[in-house]
Amino acid sequence: MGILNLTKTVAACMIAMIAMAACNGNKKGKQKLDTPTEGTIRISVDETYQPLIEAEIKVFQSLYPKAHVIAEYKPESECFKDLLDDSSRLIIVTREFNQQEKDYFNQQIKIKPRSLLLAWDALALIVNHSNPDSILTMDQVRGIMDGTDTERKWQLVFDNANSSTVRYIKDSINKGKALPANTMAAKTNPEVVDYVTKNKDAIGVIGVSWISDPNDSLSLAFTNDVTVAKLRADGYSEFVRPYQAYIGIGSYPLKRGFFYCLREPYSGLGSGFATFLGSYEGQLVIKQFRLFPARLNVVFREANLK
Repeated sequence: MGILNLTKTVAACMIAMIAMAACNGNKKGKQKLDTPTEGTIRISVDETYQPLIEAEIKVFQSLYPKAHVIAEYKPESECFKDLLDDSSRLIIVTREFNQQEKDYFNQQIKIKPRSLLLAWDALALIVNHSNPDSILTMDQVRGIMDGTDTERKWQLVFDNANSSTVRYIKDSINKGKALPANTMAAKTNPEVVDYVTKNKDAIGVIGVSWISDPNDSLSLAFTNDVTVAKLRADGYSEFVRPYQAYIGIGSYPLKRGFFYCLREPYSGLGSGFATFLGSYEGQLVIKQFRLFPARLNVVFREANLK
């Protein structure tokens, strides 16, 4: 009887320990789950948008002090790799999911990924102040980008060989054609600007947020370091710079989307920050960086300037 009672006591203790361990495990698991406004999350961001997203994070964290968003800025292809590898639940990029990526999440991960157009972005062509060729048609732009323009020896410069900027030019402008053999990658967007300021024949391709002045309340001022080229879209008569109104109505030709892509199986901090980007406050920050907000009801009106 004594042995039987001892056995029962040991068994009861073991059951109690297992139950406590399970409870502790559940508590730890719950502690790891962030909420839309609390916790810590790492996100991957197309490096084109570093100034904008740094401003967005600053506003978001001021509204929600218990939220901590840590952004890593890298080429767009690496952002999607992070999302597929589950090292980032949220990425900020220039395109939404393609069908292959959707199928992967639905079939392999059993998660329905989400994406949303947040704004319309534009690429700016920048040239040295001493360069007289700062007014270009799209035929001239296509000639520069695929190397068929022989009238002038351009030095084409991008931020990164694997960047979304390069992908856009290859896909949307060159229609699959290669870039000129002398095309160079300056590694970062500030280095693109710096290179153009020092080389008369250089023409840089850069996200418009990198050359905007966020302190300009009207979003009309560009950086003074370089000249922003005026472009004429096919079918249009006016040469324009990438001002928000021209991006919005489509008369500025180098236009692309600005998206978030999210893989979060619960409503966590990734969902919270993504929702903020589409909110009124988040869209106002986007407006300050010269992108055209897609989630605001913007009305165009003609005005006479005297």
